[in-house]
Amino acid sequence: MTSAATLDAIRLFVALVAVAAIVAIVVRRLAIPYTVTLVLVGLLAADLSPAQLQVTPELVLLVLLPGLVFEASLGLDLGELRRSFGGVALLAVPGVVVTAAFVAVVLHVAAGLDLGLGFVVGSIVAATDPVAVIATFRQLGSPTELRTVVEGESLLNDGTALVIFAISIRALAGGVTLADEVGAFAVAILASTAIGVAGGFVATRLMALVDDHPIELSLSLVAAYGTYLLADGLNQSGVIATLASGIVIGSYGRRVGMSERTREALDTVWEFIAFLLTAFAFLLVGLAISLAALVQAAAWIAWGVVAIVVGRAVVVYGLLGGASRLIGQARGTGHMPLGWLHVLFWAGLRGAVAVAMALSLPADLPQRGLLQEIAFGIVLFTLFVQGSTAELVVQRAGGGRREAVVAETA
Repeated sequence: MTSAATLDAIRLFVALVAVAAIVAIVVRRLAIPYTVTLVLVGLLAADLSPAQLQVTPELVLLVLLPGLVFEASLGLDLGELRRSFGGVALLAVPGVVVTAAFVAVVLHVAAGLDLGLGFVVGSIVAATDPVAVIATFRQLGSPTELRTVVEGESLLNDGTALVIFAISIRALAGGVTLADEVGAFAVAILASTAIGVAGGFVATRLMALVDDHPIELSLSLVAAYGTYLLADGLNQSGVIATLASGIVIGSYGRRVGMSERTREALDTVWEFIAFLLTAFAFLLVGLAISLAALVQAAAWIAWGVVAIVVGRAVVVYGLLGGASRLIGQARGTGHMPLGWLHVLFWAGLRGAVAVAMALSLPADLPQRGLLQEIAFGIVLFTLFVQGSTAELVVQRAGGGRREAVVAETA
């Protein structure tokens, strides 16, 4: 990199931090969500600025995503996650597959898109985005149990979606079988979890050897990005590896390897890192999308939006709601409140990860541009429509209070 390019990168970084801070100050006086405002700023900058910033999938997946997933996993309540794990797993694994298939079928039947290409789009937009979901729901004051399900799903299903996306691309090239891909999927989840747990445990034991919070914070940074890069380099899921590492450090590590000062520093520093990464992620979403191109693909996007909304309803009300009611009846316990299902349904936000997957589509893929525009259009719909009304849905659906005992679906 030349000295001029280095200076330009530094200027851009400072400008993005300044924009993030100014937008955060402004939205405190407005009724517009912070994340939505950042996307709007990015869209305006992309259309008005003569200089075009190249948004690459690597920037999102290797720079932004590991830090955001790690920070969110540090704060997960492990006890609540265990109690809600069955429901989270239903949404994060079969729920993603069902949604992707639903999008593929609707785009094929209603819009005439090739079924294989439709499944590629489905895999891109099937998972709720941890960046969008967590940034939104941390502002709403919803119950811990509900927030754990929402955040847990968004963290776990990202790994599922990325694996399914890779499988769908390989399937278009031919030479794969369903049995092989199911096996590869299972291996990816298990291997990635093992990498993350091992990395988190090693980092925790090293932290226990010193009582110096700058060193311990450095080790947490290495764990966050190191486990992601290691798993990704082995063709496994970096998201799942980083998630597992964060859970180990956030639960086990806090108890055995950290002083009170280190725990406070860990939370403060990672909260600041997450603020910057979240801001960058949503600004980049806006910068990556061309409004003019979206207009040309409006009809396809409309069918995609219908598919994603209806598919989400099937997964939340049918799959999760049905399982919760059946298990609740069998055990004689309460089931998940209907209001919580409404919140989970409307919490299906997509964001930076979907954009990164769309940008990473192979250059020789048929109708690549159209597939990207469909995905981008769905992302904007979920952010602008669902993201801006999430607080209202939480309030109207009773998501701000505990209405019933949530059935354990594990």
